[in-house]
Amino acid sequence: MPDSASLTDIPLDDLKVLELGQLIAGPYCGQILADFGAQVIKIEPPGKGDAMRQWGEADKETGDPLWWNLIGRNKQSMTLDLRRARGQEILRDLAAQADILIENFRPGTMERWGLDYATLSRDNPGLIMVRITGFGQDGPYASRAGFASVCEAMGGLRYLSGYPDRPPVRVGISIGDSLAGLHGAMGTLVALHQRQRSGCGQVVDSTIFESVLAMMENLIPEYARAGKVRERSGSFLPGIAPSNAYPARDGRDVIIGANQDSVFRRLCEAMGQPGLADHPDYATHRARGGNQQAIDDLIAAWTRHHDSQTVVDILAQAGVPAGLVYRAPDMLEDPHFQARDSIVEVPDRHGKPLPMQNVFPRLTDTPGRIRHVGPALGEHTEIILADWLGYSPDTLDALRAERVI
Repeated sequence: MPDSASLTDIPLDDLKVLELGQLIAGPYCGQILADFGAQVIKIEPPGKGDAMRQWGEADKETGDPLWWNLIGRNKQSMTLDLRRARGQEILRDLAAQADILIENFRPGTMERWGLDYATLSRDNPGLIMVRITGFGQDGPYASRAGFASVCEAMGGLRYLSGYPDRPPVRVGISIGDSLAGLHGAMGTLVALHQRQRSGCGQVVDSTIFESVLAMMENLIPEYARAGKVRERSGSFLPGIAPSNAYPARDGRDVIIGANQDSVFRRLCEAMGQPGLADHPDYATHRARGGNQQAIDDLIAAWTRHHDSQTVVDILAQAGVPAGLVYRAPDMLEDPHFQARDSIVEVPDRHGKPLPMQNVFPRLTDTPGRIRHVGPALGEHTEIILADWLGYSPDTLDALRAERVI
């Protein structure tokens, strides 16, 4: 990111956001907006804060959980008890000045607190409310608790994950939560664009199950028109060949994707078997899909004679997509990650450099940036209430004594 860029170069720095979300889905939506400059006020329960402050592995030296540094980055933290009438009143006053409000409580919670969109938009017609849930704001499942694992299964991902001779497995991250947060952020930007035309805000209804469903490619049309139910296939996609993990001499796997005709021909030449590209069993996309196992066996026989990095280097030179299966150490050591600053070091609250993912996607003129890690609980409560609502020190002391903040 350009060193010369100032805070005013960040594209969303004119937006005020209240984030009432918790755990991953809502806070990830807030993280995206904050990464691109929005002032994101994280509203947390007094005393305990968001559960994400306790999730993930702990720092070996300080004992502090590490995940909060990432998902809370670039945000300000304010404590406010939304279960109390005074806390709800304060939130309504804050919302009157906000551009965006993010929440991922169970449907009906905001309504019970008098914080529903109809109420908040009376004082702020331009307000955009982002509501992230497992199953949505309506429908027969709306009131159900919706964690990512359940919604990923409902959206079709769990059934396809793993091998056909074993029960379905979970992807190793809460991908449904992150997808719902990403769709929430995308919906927010669309709503902001529409607000420029109409002057009015609206509700963005982002669900985990639909965010997963949106990623399921042509699963639904395949069944509806071809009677095909996709099944688990392990490390490859049925009918897409060659595209798999292949064993190398040093024990590592190499991922090779050469399922396009021209790319497959280059792979055959790199393996020293150019005639395979014209063999009737492998010459076309459908022919390769029908002979998937045979072609995988041929490629594996070649990769086993080379170390994994040698295979990658040979295929990179030949113009064939190939790469190693990376873990965190591999990412930190990789020269491409380093050259692009894909992972950057950010000082934690103790001043110690903490590596984390950079801001994506990259914008050439107004990129996002990481300004600081996740804040301490309630670190900005007093300054926000003073700046936004003009509260005096005496008022703040009274609210703290009443445990509203």
